[in-house]
Amino acid sequence: MLRAPFFDPTKTYYENWEQGPFNDFADGEVVTGSGKPRFSFFGHAIDYPLGIPAGPLLNGTYVKAALDKGFDIPVHKTVRSHYRVCNDWPNVLSADIQAELSLEMAQKPIVVRHNYKEPLSITNSFGNPSYEPEVWMKDLKDAVAHARDGQLVMCSFEGTKWEGFSSEDYVQDWVHGMEMLKEAGVKVVEANFSCPNEGAAQLLCFDVPKVRVVATAIKDAIGDTPLVVKIAYFGEAELRELVQEVGNIVDGFSAINTIPAPVVNPDGTQALPGAHRVKSGICGHAVKWAGLDMVKRLASLREELGMKYTIIGCGGVTVPKDFKEYRDAGADVVMTATGAMWNGYLAQDIKKAYPDA
Repeated sequence: MLRAPFFDPTKTYYENWEQGPFNDFADGEVVTGSGKPRFSFFGHAIDYPLGIPAGPLLNGTYVKAALDKGFDIPVHKTVRSHYRVCNDWPNVLSADIQAELSLEMAQKPIVVRHNYKEPLSITNSFGNPSYEPEVWMKDLKDAVAHARDGQLVMCSFEGTKWEGFSSEDYVQDWVHGMEMLKEAGVKVVEANFSCPNEGAAQLLCFDVPKVRVVATAIKDAIGDTPLVVKIAYFGEAELRELVQEVGNIVDGFSAINTIPAPVVNPDGTQALPGAHRVKSGICGHAVKWAGLDMVKRLASLREELGMKYTIIGCGGVTVPKDFKEYRDAGADVVMTATGAMWNGYLAQDIKKAYPDA
């Protein structure tokens, strides 16, 4: 049975930012750690290899709540160097998908609704909004400081284009953003190459030469600070090319984000307002197959090519056994967004089911 979510889909992004989190994440209960961190994440001792990816943790208050509930590697929602407005409400809706969402199925309209049921799949369409750095940096510093022994706060950043920008301006925006994350105390940074979620534009992660340029510039600037890149679902040849080009530049891959698909109301009309929102990212149970497949192939390529990157697996982790499937597939760390949103105690459930991870 689904619990009440810590992000309220009936409210706008800004109402959630100002008033949330809700329900499980607002009950005040703190889940204690083992006291003896047994896992390592880029050299940092971690209590358990489980977190929440960039997405539902809108600000430091949400990140702190995630830490208190035992999600030991929470990722602060993607931020930018400039203010960016959120897509109009609604931003989260339930998706009518009972089984797997194949790539072929994703070419056809998916019915979405305001009621949620198991197996839980949703669409989310925010457009990666962001407050100005002077707002989120202070907030992020506080969140980083809230982590106890065995926990680590990550943050995700996305470069922003603006009128009259040059290619070099765009690259330097990524670099400056990562430097700001470091200044805020973030010890592992994430480059979000897998958005926007509305699916209307070519994702940066599929432009391998550009990924190489941006990732190289970031690493030149941040040095030993680990860089994780968030990517979408890739075909066989495309993933091999990406790993061959940047697998020795970046320190980790996080996969996947969502699978984009057209979304409609039950009467067939466009579900999300705006010409650029015909498509939206689908996440939750229906995309677990894609996340697992990417983790398996990333693990295979890592061994074949003699690389050392870390693999973060996410997509469709809604119940404890999903965590185990990702670990068995080769994920060094597993993350859950949709599942955690509707069960703030999912970390506790997973740790009880698999105490040795």
